[in-house]
Amino acid sequence: MHDSYHARRRETSAARESRCVSASAELDGFLALLAARRAPRTVEAYRRDLEALEAWLHHGTATATTDELERSVAEARAAGLAATTIARRVAAARSFFRHLQLLGARDDNPAAELELPRRARTLPRTLSAAEAERLVEAASGVAPRDLRDRALVELLYGAGLRISEALGLQRADVDLENRLLRALGKGDKERVVPMGRPAVDAVTRYLARGRPYLERRPRPELFLNARGGALTRSGGFLILRRLAAVAGLEPERIHPHLLRHSFATHLLEGGADLRSVQEMLGHADLSTTELYTHVSDRRRRELYFAAHPHAKR
Repeated sequence: MHDSYHARRRETSAARESRCVSASAELDGFLALLAARRAPRTVEAYRRDLEALEAWLHHGTATATTDELERSVAEARAAGLAATTIARRVAAARSFFRHLQLLGARDDNPAAELELPRRARTLPRTLSAAEAERLVEAASGVAPRDLRDRALVELLYGAGLRISEALGLQRADVDLENRLLRALGKGDKERVVPMGRPAVDAVTRYLARGRPYLERRPRPELFLNARGGALTRSGGFLILRRLAAVAGLEPERIHPHLLRHSFATHLLEGGADLRSVQEMLGHADLSTTELYTHVSDRRRRELYFAAHPHAKR
């Protein structure tokens, strides 16, 4: 009898270990497929979210029920997690269970009907046109890295590119003659974006007098670092912070997406139509672009109250 008890314990332990290996394999398989179509940061965030869910469940995520997932979301709310974090966790779970459905490992998606917390839509912060100009002019040197920095900031502000899109550009993606570039956005969606004359001039100078001195061996990427490799995301952030300090702006306030926000807002303030701005930004949903109209409205009100004689009374 004693031997039978230990045999059952060994069997239970082996079964539990087998389930853990299976769950890990299912998660790794899902993340490997996700990596082929989503950004590395998204894949890593989904990994953390799904591993945290499994730790909360105390069993494999693949066997979770809707009731368990609802309790997980309720606890996250009670703990004060941001609505955006909870929404991302639910999105990760939905994607994972959809993957299991496609494999035939589950018939249902227990995360499909989860109720999400309402996300407060905060207005994007932007630079004024004068501040944006100061930031661009801060990259005024003639050394190879100065020319690269000027080209980068001109494309971030002048074409509204995401930092990943700008750093993902290859030389062949830029058509200087027709003042167009081909950007690869979220979900590998390609779009063609016009470039202003200052951006074209900056890229032309960089290609002629900057990039050849940075390149150690032939590379397809447009933007290179000082060692001849591809410029990284962190390198792009550092460039902007340094330029912000030179321009007399607050470095901690300046980031690549701030220039994208400013690009969209300044276009709308200049009279561009919403649909064209949506296409240039690569937004799938027009409501995302509409946020910038509220920024323009707010700025118009601020200008009115600051400048109009009757507004001051």
